[in-house]
Amino acid sequence: MRISVSSSDELIRLDNFLSSRLIQFSRSKIQKLILNGSITVNNKAAKKNLKLSYGDTIEIDKNSLEINEISKTLKKWDYPLEVIYKDNNFAIINKPLGVISHPTANNKEKTLVNIILNKFEKELSGHPDPLRPGIVHRLDRDTTGVMIIPFNEYAHWKIADQFKNRKVQKEYIALTWGEWIKDEGEIDNILARSKRNPLKFQSSLKGKNAKSKFKLLKNGRYFSAITFYPKTGRTHQIRVHCSEEGFPIIGDDLYGGGISKLNEYLPEVQKKMKKLIAQNNGHYLHAARIAFKHPETNEKITFEANPNEYFNNLLNLIVDNEI
Repeated sequence: MRISVSSSDELIRLDNFLSSRLIQFSRSKIQKLILNGSITVNNKAAKKNLKLSYGDTIEIDKNSLEINEISKTLKKWDYPLEVIYKDNNFAIINKPLGVISHPTANNKEKTLVNIILNKFEKELSGHPDPLRPGIVHRLDRDTTGVMIIPFNEYAHWKIADQFKNRKVQKEYIALTWGEWIKDEGEIDNILARSKRNPLKFQSSLKGKNAKSKFKLLKNGRYFSAITFYPKTGRTHQIRVHCSEEGFPIIGDDLYGGGISKLNEYLPEVQKKMKKLIAQNNGHYLHAARIAFKHPETNEKITFEANPNEYFNNLLNLIVDNEI
């Protein structure tokens, strides 16, 4: 089995990364497999504490873990899913709110993988990663929007290479607290995991470059709508950039944009805003558009996904200067 390391997994130790992927096995079991050469990185033997880089290829001997048998334990989840486009190579979906991308030790059955397995079981039979079929990139649990779901090995690697070489063009809409000072600009810094909270990322002297261009859609009375064009694909990149600019994404508890921020406003304002924010039950970040080359025809193609009802309601209120 071959696994490609995404931008969100770089700088993670090899054994930690595989523990999160091969959730049926203990870390000690995985460390033994690394030690005896059953697991390699970029066709070379590796140590368990190797820090992974974006684009690394991990090969796992299927016989050592009986991967094919493990993949049969993945359960289908019959959950509503908007399919925007589908051909023999891939599908384009609108990821729903509140769903993580793939199974973890704490959630093996209610993930996007379980949904797309239910929707595209036949098409995914040739996907190279039986533990995460259809996943070539990820969106955070509460981030909605357009995602590419490759069906077969050829499509997966052709699309993965475009992500690796930053050829995939992405556009996000973020609804944030406050009024942005600049109408447009670029945020370019270094991000690394927080030592105080490993779930968070922050600016650092050491880490990985994170670059986002942004353009103001509308400053409202209390909130703003921003379009982001990320040039890199770091974990939580847009969420961190908004927070560190002083305008966290609405509903983003992890980065200071949670509902408690309402305490900074007058009581009569709080009541109206609280009702609006709580409707979405998550943060207000949406992957609105993606463009890439078709893996078979090499033609540039573009797809868009509409935000959900609650996101659209809040966006319209900001644009109309009502909040």
